[in-house]
Amino acid sequence: MDAEKAQQPRRLTVVAAATDGIRVLTVAGDIDHDTIGPLRQALDVSGLPRPRIVVDMRQVTFMDSTGLNVLIGAYKTATAAGGWLRLAAPTENVQRLLRLVGIDTIIDCHPTLHHALTD
Repeated sequence: MDAEKAQQPRRLTVVAAATDGIRVLTVAGDIDHDTIGPLRQALDVSGLPRPRIVVDMRQVTFMDSTGLNVLIGAYKTATAAGGWLRLAAPTENVQRLLRLVGIDTIIDCHPTLHHALTD
């Protein structure tokens, strides 16, 4: 039973809140093909004027290319509407992935949620 539990991906949770008109998404767990639904839904800002979004990633334990693609899509949608998308406090593993594929040069990454909200 423990081996089965260890092989199952951690469920992804996304909690949305607003701070000074900025949509803050607190994400926890694994971001991959099997778990992406809640994040994809929370990042859907189509139709909103000038969306401003911060994704708090300090509790993300794993992310694969599925997560990268969803973040890039959300970034494109937000910037096309005159808004922005920022990432806050990515874990070491996630930060390494963002750097490896160059996402950190496209989407602003901040060391803390506070920095992402105030910069």
